[in-house]
Amino acid sequence: MKAFQVKAPLDYRIADVEAPQAAPGEVLVKVAFAGICGSDMHIIHGDNAFVRFPRITGHEFAGVVEAVGEGVENVDIGERVCVDPVVSCGRCYPCRIGRPNVCTAMQVIGVHRDGGFEEHVSVPAANLHRLPAHLSLDIAALVEPYSIAANVLDRMQPEPGDRLLVYGAGVIGLTVLQMARARGIEEVIVSDVIDERLATARELGASHTLHGSRDDVEAEIMRLTEGEGVPLIADAACVPALLPQMLRLASAAGRIGLLGFNPTPSDLVQLEVIKKELTLVGSRLNNRKFPEVLELLASGALDGAALVSHRLPFDEMPSAIEMLDHHPERARKVLIEIGA
Repeated sequence: MKAFQVKAPLDYRIADVEAPQAAPGEVLVKVAFAGICGSDMHIIHGDNAFVRFPRITGHEFAGVVEAVGEGVENVDIGERVCVDPVVSCGRCYPCRIGRPNVCTAMQVIGVHRDGGFEEHVSVPAANLHRLPAHLSLDIAALVEPYSIAANVLDRMQPEPGDRLLVYGAGVIGLTVLQMARARGIEEVIVSDVIDERLATARELGASHTLHGSRDDVEAEIMRLTEGEGVPLIADAACVPALLPQMLRLASAAGRIGLLGFNPTPSDLVQLEVIKKELTLVGSRLNNRKFPEVLELLASGALDGAALVSHRLPFDEMPSAIEMLDHHPERARKVLIEIGA
């Protein structure tokens, strides 16, 4: 069986591996499409502290049920599914209060255990989500990145009429933009330093775009908000040095959603936080957002196809990694066709 295996940092290839079997309580999925994520790139570079090598990566994927393990009920062979990568214990404090995405014993498919960049993968039956009849398998592979956007927006608790500022117009920034628009947030401002990404943000409904290197972002935000600042800020750029600016641009009672795993310290001015009573929230993975995302994709409220810049065969995945490493401005979401 073919799999994309990362044996060590910067040591990756399409390899022949032993095909998995459906473990008890699990389902064997024949993978059709899988998306390359920034988290996959961090694993390849050795920047993910959670991964153990060798690892078959991939946590954004969809396919068809090929076999069911012992004890699995209500799952039929041939069903089209996507897979939530968050595997939680159900017993620890976060699980008990309904936040399994920060389970203290969590495993992430494609990080802690082998993932979707292989022809077949065994996954817990509880993590399967059936696809609506008219939703294609390639678009279904995008449910996971949209679930990241749904999660950070929930963590920020939008109010009617709130403006949103999104730092970063890469894939996650664009999913936040689309999800915010689908949920009724009318004014979304997007900042980035790559013109092509800003053009895509405008196509997807950004009300204003700002170039972080050429524009005076702070002055423009204050002009657009008549000096009030922005109630909602989503950090999809994940650059720690931007936090002081976010604190300045947030309105009183504003909420800032942080998505980055960068270990570099950020300067945090307590005065900015306290005088405006700001809320800073972290957002990790997704907390049961797959059903909402599937519904929005099926209804057309989210335009998954607009997110995809490349569809490549499995054998070309190493070339796709090289492109994302050296020319990230050329790509949005790169989908790999594995067994469609």
